[in-house]
Amino acid sequence: MAGILNAIEVSSQGLSIQRARMNTVARNIANAETTRTEEGGPYRRRRVLVEEEKVRTGFRNLIKHAGTQLSRTSKKHIPAHSNLVTRNVETPTVDFDEAVDTESNFKIVHDPSHPDADAEGYVEMPDVEIVTEMVDMMAATRAYEANTVAISAAKKMAESAMDI
Repeated sequence: MAGILNAIEVSSQGLSIQRARMNTVARNIANAETTRTEEGGPYRRRRVLVEEEKVRTGFRNLIKHAGTQLSRTSKKHIPAHSNLVTRNVETPTVDFDEAVDTESNFKIVHDPSHPDADAEGYVEMPDVEIVTEMVDMMAATRAYEANTVAISAAKKMAESAMDI
């Protein structure tokens, strides 16, 4: 049953990531023409960064993080390199955050009537490509759907296992 629950947990993390991607893409599209932000200058494209974290669980690891050392004091104790109680289980988790694209190359547009135009009539516009954002939105939508299907499949497997 733990395997099924892990599958649901992993898929739910995927749902959270795809939701964050959709929100970021929506913000990018909404600000594709924004030339003045609170930080100053044109809007900078944002994206979601995802990285894997490995969380090790197990008694030895818990003691290690508590700052306590285990030592062998008797020959009757379990040998130091025994696998009886030192099994580590890796639980895959992910961490994601929204990042601002600091290497944006702003588009320079000649529009003397724009309120943010410089003395020569040029305006720095955000480097947000609507087509790229739409492709990212479709990919996030498909990945979200795939995660919902995976959760449904795991639930069906759990139901089938309970019927046995």
